[in-house]
Amino acid sequence: GNMAFKLSDIKEKIERKPPRILIHGTAGLGKTTLAASIPGVIFIQTEDGLAGVADVPHFPLAKSYEDVMSALHELVNEKHEFKALALDSLDWLEALIWQKVCENEKVDSIDNIAYGKGYKLAVLLWQKYIDYLNQLRNEKNMIIMQLAHTNIRTFYPPDGESYDRYEIALHKAASAKLQEHSDILMFGNYDVNLVKSQGKMGKQEKRAVSSGERKLWTQEKPAWLAKNRYGMEEQIDFSWDAILNSMKNGDKK
Repeated sequence: GNMAFKLSDIKEKIERKPPRILIHGTAGLGKTTLAASIPGVIFIQTEDGLAGVADVPHFPLAKSYEDVMSALHELVNEKHEFKALALDSLDWLEALIWQKVCENEKVDSIDNIAYGKGYKLAVLLWQKYIDYLNQLRNEKNMIIMQLAHTNIRTFYPPDGESYDRYEIALHKAASAKLQEHSDILMFGNYDVNLVKSQGKMGKQEKRAVSSGERKLWTQEKPAWLAKNRYGMEEQIDFSWDAILNSMKNGDKK
């Protein structure tokens, strides 16, 4: 007879690798501090975000694409006990990547490379970086935490009102590549509630009021870019514990 097999049997056998996480959010939100709270983390910094954060293991500030790659190379090839890598931040890494493309092509600006080819060359360098991240995750079992700033883009749909959307502050081709690579992409911001109030002439008005609490959003909405592969709830607290708990709870669904 044929063997009965259940989907749950397969699911248990698939070893869950550590998550590849990307958080984008406004400046000064505390993304660096959140990443610094991950147990066993080491930072590769392209901007000096650790100033004022407690003593966290980190490489010297990367001033070139080569600096970043040699730090990754070391983590892949040396023995160490680090459990997580934080890259702070992607938009500053993009500047180093563009600088490298310009050096390679002997131009002053990436826009001086005809037909947008500069950005295609940049994507190839992003891919080398991502390959290293995957090696760290697969061979060294490290959590990957990438931090990025956010940009507001206004969309003008042909059939409706325009709206603003928070996106990763990167060139669109690079952004697409990193979105695809991430298991969890979260948007961080201060929680905003719409509060009804009496306006002029007794009219009801809605005002956006921030509670000052920081939150992470894990699912795509018209107003922001986000996604996750863990069935996480839509909005969680701005902390590493909240991220872990939400991954675990989502898994059980």
